[in-house]
Amino acid sequence: MHMPHITPKDRESSGTTQFIHPIKWGASKILQGMAATILTAFTLAHAGGYQRGPDPSTAMLEASSGPYTVASEKISSPVNYGGGTVYFPTATGDGPFGVVAFSPGFVNTEAANKWWGPALASHGFVVVMINTLTPFDLPGLRGRQLLAALKDIIARSQDKASAYFGRIDINRRAVMGHSMGGGGTLSASVSDPSLKAAIPLAPWSANTDWSKDSVPTLVIAGQNDVVAPPSTMASVFYNNLPGNLSKAYMEMKAADHFFPNNLGPTAMKPVMSKYAVSWLKRFLDEDRRYSQFLCGALHDADLNATNTQISTYKETCPY
Repeated sequence: MHMPHITPKDRESSGTTQFIHPIKWGASKILQGMAATILTAFTLAHAGGYQRGPDPSTAMLEASSGPYTVASEKISSPVNYGGGTVYFPTATGDGPFGVVAFSPGFVNTEAANKWWGPALASHGFVVVMINTLTPFDLPGLRGRQLLAALKDIIARSQDKASAYFGRIDINRRAVMGHSMGGGGTLSASVSDPSLKAAIPLAPWSANTDWSKDSVPTLVIAGQNDVVAPPSTMASVFYNNLPGNLSKAYMEMKAADHFFPNNLGPTAMKPVMSKYAVSWLKRFLDEDRRYSQFLCGALHDADLNATNTQISTYKETCPY
């Protein structure tokens, strides 16, 4: 019988050098392989099951773009919403990615918040910046259109002719929006609890009761917003979300209603992007590498910095 070649490391010692039987040697290798597999699985489970991209840092999250290059495609013949643009990572080996739909505010189009599309996509998401059926659509209708856009884009991603074919994980969906689009974001969350994350920006809605919402929600508001004052809208919405929900409220210092738009304060964009990306990574991707930017020392440093852009922050840490 042919015997395997035995090297010094394949021997074990108990005072004298002993020969390892091939069966024992093989079993040892199998056990080592099993241990490595279990360790790998534990590591992935601890960090999150849908890791995408390199380990995050403050510098990476506050940069103008993330680690992925991004392409875009206009939507033709939309179904039950007003069309828009899809931004997606060009990488083919790192997907599939979570998908995010973003609604503009009252009388606005996707162009008003365009910067969010490539900014989020560059961190490993497929993002659809939508137009609404009419610019006057109220929050409830905007919420339905966010859900319609997610459904439509997912269907398109399953067509081999699509530029973003195979890049969307159909089980990881999130919503965002500004102003009435922010109200629509909350409305969509209540309508579809299977969503993984929601980020309303300066949300406007006549409804203040979101006690049935079960989607992890980051509310971002403007301290000096007179269109959707935090004292009657954003802060109230946050407080009326369930107390046991993973949620956070970030109020931008001296910001008016239009701070999330393209023409909003340049200094606020890195902070908003960092928190939005971290929220999506943590809850849409279940990636706990990003928890440190939402809770803990790095988060506290943002709040305590002399040049902080944040006037108020509330949260239900830890996540």
